[in-house]
Amino acid sequence: MSTYRIAEAADLLGVSDDTVRRWVEAGRVRADHSEGRTTIAGPDLAALAESLADAPDAARASAVSARNRLVGIVTRVRKDTVMAQVDMVCGPYRMVSLMSAEAADDLALAPGSRVVASVKSTNVVVELP
Repeated sequence: MSTYRIAEAADLLGVSDDTVRRWVEAGRVRADHSEGRTTIAGPDLAALAESLADAPDAARASAVSARNRLVGIVTRVRKDTVMAQVDMVCGPYRMVSLMSAEAADDLALAPGSRVVASVKSTNVVVELP
């Protein structure tokens, strides 16, 4: 299972480190405080990212520029025998990529996986950072 330090979580969500710390303190996301560092489990961070994408903050969305490569976190993977749908949150943006199930398996994509969405026209290519 993937885990993220506060700074990594903040980068993925497009917010400051202090914002993530406040969310942890407020109980909005669970964190592990062991071995002298604070980490957030990938699935917990994915759930938080999904909740942020469901109710986007207009100020936060306008502060982030959509470019060709967006760092994000996988929130859901739906696969059948041939195709996979990968839902991601990249900062304030919700992205969906359709790819072969084999590619999703090769990348070991699961909720909480850190990914980079490379956007070209209407295609979204997912790769590991």
